[in-house]
Amino acid sequence: MGFFTDAYDLFIIGAALVLIKPMWHLTHAQVGLLGSSALVAAFVGAFIFGRLADVLGRKKIYGILAIIMAVSALASAFSPNLTWLLIFRFILGVGIGGDYPVSAVLMSEYANTKDRGKMVGLVFSMQAVGLVLGPIVAITLLGSGIPSDIAWRLMLGLGAIPAGAVIWMRSRMPESPRYLARVQGKTDEAQKSLSQFAGRQLAVVSREVKAKVNRMTFGQFISNPKYLLYLLGTAGSWFVFDYAYYGNSISMPLVLKSVAPSASPIATYAWTLIVFAVAAVPGYALAVSKMDKIGHKKLQLLGFIFMGLAFGIIGLVPNMTHLIVPFLIVFGASYFFAEFGPNTTTFVMASEVYPTSMRTTGHGISAGVAKVGAFIGVFVFPLLEKAAGLNGTLLITFGFSIVGVLLTLLLPEPSQRSLEAISGEEDEHTTSAINA
Repeated sequence: MGFFTDAYDLFIIGAALVLIKPMWHLTHAQVGLLGSSALVAAFVGAFIFGRLADVLGRKKIYGILAIIMAVSALASAFSPNLTWLLIFRFILGVGIGGDYPVSAVLMSEYANTKDRGKMVGLVFSMQAVGLVLGPIVAITLLGSGIPSDIAWRLMLGLGAIPAGAVIWMRSRMPESPRYLARVQGKTDEAQKSLSQFAGRQLAVVSREVKAKVNRMTFGQFISNPKYLLYLLGTAGSWFVFDYAYYGNSISMPLVLKSVAPSASPIATYAWTLIVFAVAAVPGYALAVSKMDKIGHKKLQLLGFIFMGLAFGIIGLVPNMTHLIVPFLIVFGASYFFAEFGPNTTTFVMASEVYPTSMRTTGHGISAGVAKVGAFIGVFVFPLLEKAAGLNGTLLITFGFSIVGVLLTLLLPEPSQRSLEAISGEEDEHTTSAINA
């Protein structure tokens, strides 16, 4: 539910911008800034709350983030002008950014080795629901005859409802047993936490593991050559992906408007929904079900390659952006391989390769850097589209996809290995209880 809230709040601004732009007479630069403000804020939130979750605990931070998202989503709906909307979207982005590392790491630390990718992927796959629901909400509101000035406010304000529900749900979640045992040395509480989560008694952490308790400092983390290389791989590949993905996704209604300028707003939202439902959703589903069998790293490589090919075809084939059906097919293929690849795996792998005491920190840095890429993609997309056309803009995205392939090669394959074995934190035999 929490990640559904993140996705809905991030992507609904694209639908709202179609209505806000003519109403407030926004320039291309203002459209880019409003569409990307929550993303640059997510950079801040991921860094700060990712680190705090390693210092104070995952559960404490998780509840605070839900409150931030609920309040700021509601406040966005009452924005009187562009300045206030930018402020509230920025605060919302801080909460969303912090939610990335905590959501991913909590599930990663609870999941077993065999299907860890599937379990963390299921958390992330709620993004698909947020992607699909946004256009549905927009079509419903406009189809009901609600005035545009009220419709966009409802689009943004509705994000407060699931966020409010998440506040209660997160208050009942137990703390991560790995964090309790390996960072705080509270083996009894770790046993209780796992039992509460699994509904049965599990042999969790022996005295041997307790002796291995170690809290790595931030200085030790960023000066470690292995973890710096991993950061380049997780943060770098996520950065280039988010540049491509968010620039296209948040600007999707504007992209389709440029392909079919005479289309009504409802028709534009309908095409957006078709792309998400037909191409993106199956990609999420396949990624979750097949990731652990294919391999997390291998799937990310395949996704980058085929996503890049789709962008390359659009950029190089003459008149592709003037033919709505061929464009939707190839553009939809790029979405399928984005979901059946790096959109899911970047989120998962960043939660697997770092030690327990720095896991949300490492994921937070990666997610934060990624959202800088997303901010750049969303901000420059309208400007590039105006200067180089849609073909030229997507050709640049093709180049980013190739860079993503190269950066992915820096990472180990985490599939079917324990978190401790991947990070080098502990030998396999000492973690069998947690991974049962």
